[in-house]
Amino acid sequence: MSAAGPRTGRGTTAGRGVRRWRAWSLRSRLTLLTSGLLCAALAVGAVALTAVVSGSRVAALDGLAGLRAAEIAGLVADDRLPATLPATEPGEVAQVLDADGLVVASSPNASRTLPVLPAGELARQRAEAEARAAGGGEGALVRGTDLSPYDQQARVAVLPTTHRGEPVTVVVSLPLGEVRGVLAALRVSLVGVVPTLTLLLAAAIWIVLGRALRPVEQLRRAAAQVARTGGPGSLPVPAADDELGALARTLNEMLDRLEVAAARQRAFVADAAHELRSPIASLRTSIEVAGAHPGAWSTAELAAELQPEVLRMQALVDDLLLLARVGAAPVARAEVGLGGVVADAVAAARTAGRDVAVTVAGEGTAWVDAGAAARVVRNLVENAVRHAGGRVRVTVSDGSVVVDDDGRGIRVEDRERVFERFVRLDEAREREAGGSGLGLAIAREVAREHGGDVELGSSPLGGLRATLRLPVRA
Repeated sequence: MSAAGPRTGRGTTAGRGVRRWRAWSLRSRLTLLTSGLLCAALAVGAVALTAVVSGSRVAALDGLAGLRAAEIAGLVADDRLPATLPATEPGEVAQVLDADGLVVASSPNASRTLPVLPAGELARQRAEAEARAAGGGEGALVRGTDLSPYDQQARVAVLPTTHRGEPVTVVVSLPLGEVRGVLAALRVSLVGVVPTLTLLLAAAIWIVLGRALRPVEQLRRAAAQVARTGGPGSLPVPAADDELGALARTLNEMLDRLEVAAARQRAFVADAAHELRSPIASLRTSIEVAGAHPGAWSTAELAAELQPEVLRMQALVDDLLLLARVGAAPVARAEVGLGGVVADAVAAARTAGRDVAVTVAGEGTAWVDAGAAARVVRNLVENAVRHAGGRVRVTVSDGSVVVDDDGRGIRVEDRERVFERFVRLDEAREREAGGSGLGLAIAREVAREHGGDVELGSSPLGGLRATLRLPVRA
């Protein structure tokens, strides 16, 4: 129990920290994260720059010290050693030391009794320089030292040679003061430059992110407006054709589909309330009369009276449900033979009891849902048989079914109106002749859901021509 407490406390603290971080806006989090990474990169770059500058300046100083040692060694080898060695660089200390570490010659700024290197350090570096020369190395051996009495930090070049047959060592010391000054100035400038650049970059990132996320905020506000109003609406589409534009278009398509689905639902409720009122009232009247006069109606007579209304109400509800489902789900397509679909529709229409001659010609296929295509064709054939004088002709081809009848036809100004729900023209207002008024509406909406259409025109037989167009498989 004692161990669980601290872990729980730490977990709670960490959880609060995560929640506070997530409570910040996306713009703030991205700006802070990017600025932090840039600051770290700039700091690493500053350290690397300091190291490069330091290395390059020290290497230049080493080269200069080695060159001066070689020049003095040349004077020693030619027995032209002056009493006072020339010093051409600021702070340069040059000496020629014998095997015991005593000063043979010195530059003006150095003492003739105080060598640059102690005897022990001189012997060690001379031995190292001789070993380097034996291994094929050229030039002076340059090392850093803090043992020089002339400068606590200096670069010292050591080059063994001989003077009048005696071993001597040329020692040249160049101070690191200038290099230290350059590095100190560079560090001071970087200490000010890195935070300044970080702040400037953070401000630039904040502005850029604000402009980049502005379309997202516009989408959010528009979506909130649609949610508040609860009605149709659309989201603004950014001018740039990028991921945000694609997202806005996709969301608008989703809103359109939701609005269509809501409109279908409202239409279904309104249509059901409107059209079911009459059959329900008729059923209620028949039941009330039978209840008030039980001896006037036998069971068989009451069933015969109620059955047509019940069947009509069932057919009406099925049609309304079909219309409500149109567009609610993707179409399951397959290559369907239209000849077989038309044959089934004609066989069903012939059982209606009307003395109408129906002929079928042609074959074809379509890329549709088989059940939906069968419903459309059946509606068109039944409508033609219902209104034909005595003859119906069905012509099939790829992606097309044409139904002609020899009835009275439909006036041009009414050919679009009949596709509206529950529309019955004067000729067909009697329910025995006209049906529910949903057949053509179902046919067109299902056809358009598949990417086709239903159009009405004049038939060569003298009546109405209904043309069904459906997509074919590519």
